[in-house]
Formats: sequence, C-alpha cells, structure tokens
Amino acid sequence: MPPAEASTGTGTSHPPHSAGGTEDTLDLRLPEELSALFGEGVAALPPMPRDAPDGDLLDALAGWGPVTTSVGVFQLVPVRIERDLPLISRWMNDPAVAAFWELAGPEAVTAAHLRPQLDGDGRSVPCLGVLGGTPMSYWEIYRADLDPLARHYPSRPHDTGIHLLVGGVADRGRGVGTTLLRAVSDLVLDHRPRCGRVIAEPDLRNTPSVSAFLSAGFRLSAEVDLPDKRAALLVRERALRDLL
Repeated sequence: MPPAEASTGTGTSHPPHSAGGTEDTLDLRLPEELSALFGEGVAALPPMPRDAPDGDLLDALAGWGPVTTSVGVFQLVPVRIERDLPLISRWMNDPAVAAFWELAGPEAVTAAHLRPQLDGDGRSVPCLGVLGGTPMSYWEIYRADLDPLARHYPSRPHDTGIHLLVGGVADRGRGVGTTLLRAVSDLVLDHRPRCGRVIAEPDLRNTPSVSAFLSAGFRLSAEVDLPDKRAALLVRERALRDLL
C-alpha cells in the first residue's frame, strides 16, 4: 500500500482491509445533510448515526476550508468521481505509488476503490489535496475506530486515520508531504473536537512514509501485523500537538 511522501513522497498506506472497503465494518447510518464546495452545488449525505449528533461521522469535512501552509494555501476537496477519476487513476499507475497502493490498471480499478467510500456511510472520505489551486495529492480521511484496523490496536472513540499519496513528482522529495501531513492532522484536530488522536499505518518498509509522519509530529506507537503488511502504527495526539 502507499508511501506517505517524505523524501520520495508517494503516499500513506491504504490496505485493502481498511477504510475504503465496505465488508467487515459496523452497520452505522448517517443523517441527511448538505455539503457545498466552492459553491459548486450540494451533495446529500445519508442519515445520522448515534455517535454523530452533528450528522456526520467526520464532522462535515467538506466545509473545513483552506489553510495557509509554508508551501502555499491548501485545501481538502472531497472527490467527485466523474471529475477526478482520470487524475487519481493516473497517479495510481505511477510505479512509485502502485508499489504500495496496488491500484495500477485501468480507471475501473481506481473507481472500484473509490465507490465504496463515496457510496458508504461517510466513515471514509476520499479527497483531492489542492495546493495553490492545483490538485497535487490524494487523501483518505477515515474513522479508524470504525475500521477493521481497530481490531489491531487499542482504539479510542473518534480516532481518525489518514492515508496520503503525493501525485506530482515535482512535489516529492522536498518536504511537501511532511508539511501537508501536519496541516491535515491539525485540520482534523481543529474540526473534530471529539477526536483525541490522528492515526496512520504505513507499511513499515516504507521508510520515507514513516519519516514524513514522524517529522510531522506523529510518534511511533507500535509495529502491528495487518492482513496484508507489517505496519508502523503512528499517532499524533491532541495533547502533544504543540510539543512535537
């Protein structure tokens, strides 16, 4: 699965058993809610689960808005498959990305990965990362506590996970991934007050990914054996966000 961009920058791992899948997950429902992006229209979300009184398992991610970073203005933009599939599929076919995400092939392969998230209950939201107005990365923000990953570590309610791949070669190897990982984990903590920790689980062999997370304020909590890889369990805690 993916490397999170650090010095080589391809992405963080997204194992097949994890957030993008629909099998083997809890049966939760989301409430109806409208979310708008740049005034481009609204999208109805399903009905509200009991643990999300605000009506959204990820606290209205579509409305989090842009953030200014040292590399430019950055925003998470929820994926629209009809608009974004060709670009994401092209990134998935980059050999450096494919080595970890394992989604190389025709657009249908990437579509089959995206649709369960887009058609699901909102526990995983695939996004484009837009930097300075240009899409340059792919992200998945997901509820780690509602994911099969939770069986492999002592999860806490509202733990939120991150997967990342940096698509543009020009944005790899110069610290952009580290900067954006810190910015996105800050966004999670700022907009999800019930979330005390941001979680990542890159392949342990993916040294650039692990390094990027550590440089972004995550700490190595454990090594865990997942169905498809041995992973580094990396955690950024709200209580330590200003210290690391």
